[in-house]
Amino acid sequence: MHLEEVTFEAYLALRLPALLRYALMLTGDPHLAEDVVQETMIRAHVHWRRVQRADLPDRYVKRMVTNTYLGWRRGGWFRRAVPVADVPEHGSVPDPAESSAVRQELWQRLTALPPRQRAAVVLRFYEDLDDAAIADVLGCSVSTVRSQISRALATLRDGAERGVPLTHRTGDAR
Repeated sequence: MHLEEVTFEAYLALRLPALLRYALMLTGDPHLAEDVVQETMIRAHVHWRRVQRADLPDRYVKRMVTNTYLGWRRGGWFRRAVPVADVPEHGSVPDPAESSAVRQELWQRLTALPPRQRAAVVLRFYEDLDDAAIADVLGCSVSTVRSQISRALATLRDGAERGVPLTHRTGDAR
């Protein structure tokens, strides 16, 4: 998307639903997702010319959302239990696994991952980005991305294999 002639308002109208879905996958809570996106959009509006000039403006804004989420995690906004919410559907194809216990368990395990691992997994499997794009969004090296995803998948697999009870602790420092 080339943004030089697109207004902030037009961009927001076009991209807000996708940004909210992305933030929901990061936070696990629709209200916190809205807060993250709102805070990000305030900063994007202030720096709109910089966003417009970016090589990949959508990726730039997604990185802003990710940084806001990670900053809030470090800053104590998430130091309380966060209820796990259903992810809103964004297509017309019904999901037959929506009501299954497997989907709910996976969602709970995802929300229990450390923030950077969770962000890497969401960017890979939900946003379908490659390692280089994820590294760009997270501001780290490609090898760090691979390590974060590998550790996250190992944690998800290990918990499922051992039948570890699911808990959602947001104040964990991992």
